[in-house]
Amino acid sequence: MDRLAKRQLVGTAGLVVVVAIATTLLTPERVVAQTTHLADHPVYLAGVIVGLYLIRPFFAWPTMPLSAFVGFVLGIKYGFPVALMGALVTCLIPYRFALRAGEQGGMFGWLGDSGRRIIEVTGETRGVLAARLSPVPADPVSYGAGFARVSPRSFAVGTFLGEIPWVAVEVTAGASLRSLTLTGLTIDALPHVLLFSAALAVLVLAGPAYRHVNTPNSS
Repeated sequence: MDRLAKRQLVGTAGLVVVVAIATTLLTPERVVAQTTHLADHPVYLAGVIVGLYLIRPFFAWPTMPLSAFVGFVLGIKYGFPVALMGALVTCLIPYRFALRAGEQGGMFGWLGDSGRRIIEVTGETRGVLAARLSPVPADPVSYGAGFARVSPRSFAVGTFLGEIPWVAVEVTAGASLRSLTLTGLTIDALPHVLLFSAALAVLVLAGPAYRHVNTPNSS
């Protein structure tokens, strides 16, 4: 392992430790619970929503609590487009970080080369879309796309379309809550959404996978 790869590995390990500590001390449930009273103050509420989506990647929070919070305070009509745009913006942050880090080479460059080989089979937009539809957490998909040097347009389109079913369920769940209790949130529709999204992900990848397997030069 060369010096650059070692430095990247140590830096990544340190970042993971810091994020783990921050996540333990500051959970999304705790923050959201303290900001529900802002529903009657639109200007402050807008600032809080923007701020939460911007800081989310730095604490490795899942996007579900934020979407549910937006649905709770804004309802489905306004909450869905806001949460969908928020999901796109918050995913762009780790994507841009990985995109720049991958240009350094070393360990990040190796990750990018591995991801690029997969993207060459699936296509950029199709690959991101399938990953978003699958039940994989948002940030690994964003980092993976960045390391694989997926174009910003393909990343944005794939993320926007792939997040639609998840955001719809999360916002609807938030809007239906009378008391906001995000810990242990259970949604009757979630198993159906999981199956539906997984099936869509398989369908999205079925064509490229079939062509790759049946290409004479494919390994």
